[in-house]
Amino acid sequence: MKALILAAGKGTRLGPLTASRPKPMISVDDGPLLAYLIDWLRGYGVTEIAINLHHQPDAITGYFGDGGPWGVSLTYSHEPHLLGTAGAAKALQAFLDETFVLVYGDVYTNLNLARLIDFHRSKLTKLERASDRRRSVTLSLYRVPNPSQCGLVDLDGQGRITRFVEKPPPEEVFTDLANAGLCVVEPGVLDVIPSGRVYDFGRDLFPQLLAANAPLFGLPITAEEFLIDIGTPAGLRRAREKGKNRTRIERP
Repeated sequence: MKALILAAGKGTRLGPLTASRPKPMISVDDGPLLAYLIDWLRGYGVTEIAINLHHQPDAITGYFGDGGPWGVSLTYSHEPHLLGTAGAAKALQAFLDETFVLVYGDVYTNLNLARLIDFHRSKLTKLERASDRRRSVTLSLYRVPNPSQCGLVDLDGQGRITRFVEKPPPEEVFTDLANAGLCVVEPGVLDVIPSGRVYDFGRDLFPQLLAANAPLFGLPITAEEFLIDIGTPAGLRRAREKGKNRTRIERP
């Protein structure tokens, strides 16, 4: 299995902290968050990883190189102009030719990735049509205190997503269950993303897939798992505090 880490954003909400470095290169847990995420993926056997780049790209390529010292193989995708989260995946379609893990590069987590992958695969086995299996996505979900700032999800009793709304206005909030920024994606999903234009998973692709009755699934994190968005000063403080107090990554 391969992975894509989204690392191209400018991280403007963190002010001067990201003026000279990409957001995923901010230190959270004994080093840059991106190093933590790469190590976390490798711990679950994911060693072919793509990273998209835009803001201060040399800070990433100079630090990680080809990924060899981290026990992984890294592929970089340079974006002169930001393509959006889904546009970034489309640009890497030739690389993402099998089931892959999508990780937002501002997510600090101890999520049990094996559990998410097993859930995704169990749902695939119940899909009768090959076309549905090739365009399926499983999202990790978590409860948020600020629902109007997230992509919100409705689930049915079988874990299938029936509604997805990206950052609704406060009067239209219908749940606090949100997209955690970590998904398992089948490569056929990339076929419906337009090339060469800005396109986003939450704003554009997920609603498009649901409108076409494509199978999207969601799995809430457990009480033992955490997922923190470091994209705000408050989130970064929470992540650093969690990093001080937590035990090391538990390997499968």
